[in-house]
Amino acid sequence: MSAMLQAPDTAEVRFEALTPLWLDEIVRIELTAYAHPWTMANFKDALAAGYQGQILLAGSTVLGYFVAMRGVDEVHLLNITVTPSYQRQGWSHLMLDALALWSRGQGAQWLWLEARVSNLRALQVYTRYGFNRVGLRKDYYPDGNGKREHAIVMSLAL
Repeated sequence: MSAMLQAPDTAEVRFEALTPLWLDEIVRIELTAYAHPWTMANFKDALAAGYQGQILLAGSTVLGYFVAMRGVDEVHLLNITVTPSYQRQGWSHLMLDALALWSRGQGAQWLWLEARVSNLRALQVYTRYGFNRVGLRKDYYPDGNGKREHAIVMSLAL
């Protein structure tokens, strides 16, 4: 593990499958991390659809999680979140590494995602990781005020 990655305690950092048992904690984190969080129903639907969900843990502390959907020769990242108190420590990069490894194992040649145009920190993380901006989805996200926000479409060749 890189020296910049600081676990909250001396517990081993590991990935576990995102299961319904984790959803209450995950939704609590969503509410602290985003102005427009995923709901319990969003996570339940993702799990019911068989999407790949992983939680990054240090002991019993949730550092972050991701949800991704497999396609024919691609994987679409639907949600990746680092718990706010552990942001800016390199955990998103580690989760992207895990997602890329899993995706390659599924035969995917591409990773895809959308990010709000206002989410500059996420766009910076994705760009540093190697994702390229390939498009714009106009009025893709709700903004909570009856309006919509554009999304930047990004891809990464695996």
